[in-house]
Amino acid sequence: MPREHLFQALTTWTGAAQGPTSSYEAYSREYTFAIEGKPTLTGSAAVPYRGDASLPNPEDLLLAAVSACHLLSYLAECARAGVQVVEYEDQCTATMTFKDGKMRIVEATLRPRVKVAQGTDLDKAESLHQAANEACFIANSVNFPIHHYPEVTEAFPTQTA
Repeated sequence: MPREHLFQALTTWTGAAQGPTSSYEAYSREYTFAIEGKPTLTGSAAVPYRGDASLPNPEDLLLAAVSACHLLSYLAECARAGVQVVEYEDQCTATMTFKDGKMRIVEATLRPRVKVAQGTDLDKAESLHQAANEACFIANSVNFPIHHYPEVTEAFPTQTA
């Protein structure tokens, strides 16, 4: 695998169609984020910053990146270790507040709920969350702690006819 990867996107302020930035209160915060060959994402600012609550904001997307990267890293670690994951969901949060005089994300908390195949070593499956955190490109790129509270259980046997 190459040691360097380049990712490209085009962010466009589409809110300009509703008027210029004549005042902080008046302009639209809507934008699009386009990556060639993929669906375009429409976003806005968070509600406290006069954004549209029905659209994802940069803070939502940062949390999604942290959670998705952990998911993908965890699945890879499990596949390499012979742990069969059959379900995964993460009810995650991020906290943004003032720190050192700047508004910033100060922590994220992941609460992955994982179901593994019957007969799986549950302690091993749970320990792979730490390995996933160490392997996650996004976790290695942010400057805030990411807390993990995984719950790993065995899946029920499949009913056969």
